[in-house]
Amino acid sequence: MKRIILVINLAFISTVFFAQQEWDAKFEQLGSILPTPNEYRTGSGAPGEKYWQQKVDYNISITLNDLNQSISGTEKITYHNNSPHTLKYLWIQLDQNMRNKDSNTMKTRATPLGDSIPAKFLSMGMEKDFERGFNIESITTTNGQALKYVINQTMMRIDLPQPIQVGGSYEFNIAWNYNINDRMSEGGRSGYEYFPKDDNYLYTIAQFFPRLAVYDDVNGWQNKQFLGSGEFALEFGDYTVKLTVPEDHIVAATGTLQNPEEVLSAAHLARFNQSKTSYDKPVIIVTQEEAIENEKTKSTGFKSWVYYAENVRDFAFASSRKFIWDCQAVKLDTKTPLAMSYYPKEGNPLWEQESTKAVVATLKAYSRHTIEYPYVKAISVHSASIGMEYPMICFNFGRPNEDGTYSDRVKYGMIGVIIHEVGHNFFPMIINSDERQWTWMDEGLNTFVQYLTEQEEYVDFPSRRGPAANIVPYMTMPKNEIRPIMTNSEQLKQFGWNAYAKPATALNILRETVMGRELFDAAFKEYAERWAFKRPEPADLFRTLEDASAVDLDWFWKGWFYTVDHVDIEIEGVKWMKIGAEPIAKVEVEKPKGKKSKKNKKGAVEEAMEEVVEEAIDFSKGPKPLTIVNTNPMFNGEFANMVDDKQIIEKASKKNFYEMKFINKGGLVSPIILEFTFSDGTKTVERIPAEIWRMNETNISKVFSFDKEVTNIVLDPFKETADTETSNNVFPKVSEKSKFDKLNGKA
Repeated sequence: MKRIILVINLAFISTVFFAQQEWDAKFEQLGSILPTPNEYRTGSGAPGEKYWQQKVDYNISITLNDLNQSISGTEKITYHNNSPHTLKYLWIQLDQNMRNKDSNTMKTRATPLGDSIPAKFLSMGMEKDFERGFNIESITTTNGQALKYVINQTMMRIDLPQPIQVGGSYEFNIAWNYNINDRMSEGGRSGYEYFPKDDNYLYTIAQFFPRLAVYDDVNGWQNKQFLGSGEFALEFGDYTVKLTVPEDHIVAATGTLQNPEEVLSAAHLARFNQSKTSYDKPVIIVTQEEAIENEKTKSTGFKSWVYYAENVRDFAFASSRKFIWDCQAVKLDTKTPLAMSYYPKEGNPLWEQESTKAVVATLKAYSRHTIEYPYVKAISVHSASIGMEYPMICFNFGRPNEDGTYSDRVKYGMIGVIIHEVGHNFFPMIINSDERQWTWMDEGLNTFVQYLTEQEEYVDFPSRRGPAANIVPYMTMPKNEIRPIMTNSEQLKQFGWNAYAKPATALNILRETVMGRELFDAAFKEYAERWAFKRPEPADLFRTLEDASAVDLDWFWKGWFYTVDHVDIEIEGVKWMKIGAEPIAKVEVEKPKGKKSKKNKKGAVEEAMEEVVEEAIDFSKGPKPLTIVNTNPMFNGEFANMVDDKQIIEKASKKNFYEMKFINKGGLVSPIILEFTFSDGTKTVERIPAEIWRMNETNISKVFSFDKEVTNIVLDPFKETADTETSNNVFPKVSEKSKFDKLNGKA
């Protein structure tokens, strides 16, 4: 009988299994895939010494008409050319034009019609009997001269009388109006909600003014059309905004209120000032009783609220006579921003109990993991539609039943969306990525820190996105139904999975499994600090996390971000060996009858050989015999006396050796985490870095040695790698019930 021989080298006891070797360059550096570093963006991932970005200042006056749900406004725009280029024209974003009758948004949306369809979606596909989109009344110089312009769908080019020189600036004026959309029937990131019971409106208004497109070192003008998915690329600037609304409305907005004495009652102003030093709980500034009385007034007069915001990339506001308003101060390391919530009575009691609390938790957690929150406040506004974010203000759903009751699902759903939308103050409102191109750079990173916030600030929070196991349903979808993360925003399939869940999960796996919390947290914070109030690209994130950690992550970015591979590692087999073990009986398998001879590469006839296979596939038969020989040439001849074979054999004879073979079935290389259970009931966990796959990306083997005998092995025991098939993660293998047995309740 043949003996099994394992050669043990003094330096290591692991081997690489090369059978069926394939090489897809999974560990090659990103190299040519990433843009070449330059004086604007360095190879370390930091901004270069000549990094630049434009600045755009706005002075805006708008009137909100509550009778016909429309907006009219004027703005003076000051464009500062900090680029090294002379500019002959400017591009303006007209996002509301996606709602025009002739918009490409609906024309390019494939919409099958089944046996049933929600009314909202049906109305979107019909000819509209109302006007939407911007109506541009005039575009003029500061002297009142008309400027030439052309509108192309959601973009407008303004041709300048003279080019803006390097370091120069240019001022011009725009007057416009548009009809506000109904968020409940038409959808949208902003709009109005009508409350028929008290005949009132709640307005959450954004993208309400023509905004400058981005001009940067990567794309030049980012004037890609807005079709609805890819959100916004914007420049930082200073805003002065005068909001004229019905005089019985309460207004929430980006920036600092400049005229509180003019727009707030004495009681409301006193409570507001009190809230600035209330650190333990919110102060109710406008009570529910006051809001209910306010709903009845229906004033025909107007009042102007003036806000100023410095170094923000956008502006949004909310307005309604239905608003309850509360506020609490938040102590950070050096700053004390205000956490605020605005909500109608329909949001209570849930909103009064949980909204501002969630804002506070978000500011604290995000400030720990990124940068300290720099703005004066963060606002959560209640709406019944989807959540949406803007600097210092966001609109969030989560409405109780009419009797005030609510389920845990509604509660945690609301808290989760508030954390997410308030968190967008950091990504992308401060760390200003290009949402029109890369949705994942704000949604994915933000979802990841949202998950950290939920877990750190709440007890047993049922997080939906972030845990590795939760991404498995997406990773196992057919390949033609998904896209790589590195896909343009308007071409994504499975938008929520791709842009939110998958990148958040990837970062969580980086933090927990690949890098470890200490290295990851420091590197992630470095990225936030480097690119706060600047415009990062994907390469800047990839390079920074490697630069600040000394961990080569190119294999990770390639697999998780550039492919649709998934993690599925199979324990193909385990061989238990021990010195001095008794031989295990083997069974000879007869050659199949009728099997033909075959020719080898040289043409010689090879007879089919009888196969010899192992009888046992688990540990029940005991270990196989192991013979140790010395075959290393450096220890032969004159060097033979340097090795004490007896000492090695004596030490090794006390060990149990386990050769494990693994197959990478999903294509995505991953660390290997193994939990070994021993005969005495104790356990140990071995963590193998993903680099074990670097010489063979599909098949590997590794030997482990223990003093104790192993009874059970589990791969990915804590479900931290998003392995999609757990049935092949255990040894000895467990036979699963058939569908018939499951239906009949058989074990």
